[in-house]
Amino acid sequence: MSLQIKFKLLVRGVAVALAAGLTVSTATLGADPVVEAPAGAVRGDSRGDLTVFKGIPYAAPPIGDARWKAPADAPVWDGVKEATDFGPACLQPVRTTGSIYADDVGVMSEDCLNLNIWAPKDAEKAGVFVWIHGGALRSGASSLGMYDGARLAEKGMVVVSINYRLGVLGYLAHPELSAETDDNISGNYGLLDQIKALEWVRDNIAAFGGDPDNVTIAGESAGALSVMYLMASPPARGLFHKAVAQSAYMITTPELRENRFGQIPGEAVGAWLMGKLGAANLGDLRAMDADVLTIEAPKTGYAPFGVIDGKILPRQLVEVFDRGEQAPVPIIAGFNSGEIRSLRFLMPPKPESAEAYEAAIRAGYGELADAFLAQYPATALEESMLAITRDGMYGWTAERLVAKQTALGVPAYLYIFDHGYPAADEMGLHAFHASELPYVFGTWKKTAPLWPKVPGNTADLKTVSGMMGYWSSFTRDGVPRAEDHPAWQPYANGEAYMYFADVPRAAHELLPGMYELHEEVVCRRRAKGDVSWNWNIGIISPPLPAKSTECP
Repeated sequence: MSLQIKFKLLVRGVAVALAAGLTVSTATLGADPVVEAPAGAVRGDSRGDLTVFKGIPYAAPPIGDARWKAPADAPVWDGVKEATDFGPACLQPVRTTGSIYADDVGVMSEDCLNLNIWAPKDAEKAGVFVWIHGGALRSGASSLGMYDGARLAEKGMVVVSINYRLGVLGYLAHPELSAETDDNISGNYGLLDQIKALEWVRDNIAAFGGDPDNVTIAGESAGALSVMYLMASPPARGLFHKAVAQSAYMITTPELRENRFGQIPGEAVGAWLMGKLGAANLGDLRAMDADVLTIEAPKTGYAPFGVIDGKILPRQLVEVFDRGEQAPVPIIAGFNSGEIRSLRFLMPPKPESAEAYEAAIRAGYGELADAFLAQYPATALEESMLAITRDGMYGWTAERLVAKQTALGVPAYLYIFDHGYPAADEMGLHAFHASELPYVFGTWKKTAPLWPKVPGNTADLKTVSGMMGYWSSFTRDGVPRAEDHPAWQPYANGEAYMYFADVPRAAHELLPGMYELHEEVVCRRRAKGDVSWNWNIGIISPPLPAKSTECP
């Protein structure tokens, strides 16, 4: 065991020796290793060549008067803290049965700010991969089997997964909450939790063999939205050095007090919700049972989002990236070809005929209608409808991320995941939203109960080896490489991208014209300033604003 990483590994029965300042020989170590980190000593599990720690608190419990406040430092504990079981998941409504995403998150609690670590036993200044789970900012947990970090850690990196406040407990903004703070802002508590977790990683990960100066943040769906929030957030600057955004969506975000782009201000939403919940003031809300809040808030129509407050999120994501104010870090960004096959609720109703579809597109897109219909033809109505919503949210975002990072002069890598397998394809779910996750983590045997079962055949294993190789190499040194797979060129090299199908394939110019078309639509809507750019797409598009001098 390397002395340079300063592991202080103990077994049960030798804590007294540590307290006395005695050296514990690695020859006496048993199955229960202890790491003495700056935050405190924690005992984990020995799993082959890995050491696994679960449920480590990274912040104080956000309960009582701390509800809807920025996370505080975790209290110092005495002795050695057991870290062999996952901590509670953050409170969330139970997923509807029948969903392929429904999974058991285990025990839930308002006291949920904990993280997990998978570390090679011989790790020394290893790259750190911090995973932020998805779930629309309202559900999910770091404990899900699909996020097990063991196989990625076996590639030589330290894997960290985190919980963060969700739903109304994580994202409520309100004038009374703003008045409590020096900056007169509120909301974004889940994002502040993520920043706090990254600060914990910075201060403690070296004790586990990780390099605090080589941290990659990564997430899928709402986790990828969180990655973009972190890239845009000044308080997060310097806490990470690379990013991975899987199926990110650069949506219109509510502002704290101003009505822009058709979004109701965050504080106004909070005041409305308070009335819906029958609370007279903030004290009443804080006195409400957390489980009741979590269940009742969504019933009113409340949905959690970040809020543009001028400090934590200084401006709209599109504006941050246009101005080059985001973190100048290398990135992998991509999306799945069948994103909407499992998210059909995001689609507008299918028109009665191809003629009705074409008429709606011409009414909505004006002089851009021909280009739109060329990209999404009426002759393939079902597939066009799926592709419009996919590209308007995920495809455009992925290419925008790599284009904007490329403009900053940092390496950026684009991909599309188009890998199918029998169980998914038979359900009409080819390359569905999140279907890449078992391939990134190598956890195809640990998916949710109703998830289409991955057979683990030759094509699957090739995709697994490729994605795990690229992701782990990127975490280590910023260049995605995989043994026996093609070189992944940065987007700057002729709009290069990686195509994940039966096997990874290098290619150029993903969906020609897609990005430019949606970029023009978004730019015009932003210039007009009174309509959201990401939801009103396809046949439900309002008339497109006229060409603006702001749009090149």
